[in-house]
Amino acid sequence: MFTGLIETTGTVLSLSPAAGGAMRLIVAAPALAGRWETGDSIAVNGTCLTAIPVQDAGNEHPGRFAADLAEETIRRTTLTRLVPGSLVNLELPTPSGAPMGGHVVQGHVDGVGTLIALEALNADLDRTDWRMTVQAPPALAPSIVQQGSITIDGISLTVAKLHPTAADGSARLEIAVIPHTYKSTNLRSLLSGAEVNLETDVLARYAARQAEFAAVQAPMIDYTLQPAAPRPGGLTIASLIARGY
Repeated sequence: MFTGLIETTGTVLSLSPAAGGAMRLIVAAPALAGRWETGDSIAVNGTCLTAIPVQDAGNEHPGRFAADLAEETIRRTTLTRLVPGSLVNLELPTPSGAPMGGHVVQGHVDGVGTLIALEALNADLDRTDWRMTVQAPPALAPSIVQQGSITIDGISLTVAKLHPTAADGSARLEIAVIPHTYKSTNLRSLLSGAEVNLETDVLARYAARQAEFAAVQAPMIDYTLQPAAPRPGGLTIASLIARGY
């Protein structure tokens, strides 16, 4: 499990085809050197990947790691659009019992959104807050809630404003970004039109799925009051009149 609190950024060194139709991503991450072992999970731009050591001519490079991108990862995320030099957000899993910051992040990307704008709110770029606008695909719209959590490229963020659903079913949301988040993540490298990985809040996702299931599966109930059929030997209007009532 992750929390969406980015520990550091890394730099993409290469992205190349691997066996079986997969892709192999190699990232330089000197700040994580010595903090992971082979097979450990690392979230790269919000995508949970399995770390593999990088060897070059028999020499390991502890400041680098590789990860294989399966077909599902390629289909659901932006990782295959990365190029050498791309800045990526990195987070190691949260140890059991550690303080819980951010929100529960699985590293299971739901889909890809588009960065519409990332605007500074004042002229002092070292101290300014930023306003980020993102367009989310229709499939994710039911799980996005105003003042709720969302993960964008692995960053735990809060939906500050949710616009009415568009005609195509997509959702446009605005997010307030503080200076620390802007400086410490890949947001500082993104331009309008960039694609970003989105993971909606897992609690909202389960709630949306339960509501969808209930709407499809719940039987139609007729709440119209119907007169009850008389039971054999029971009281009826006719029997009460016959008895003088």
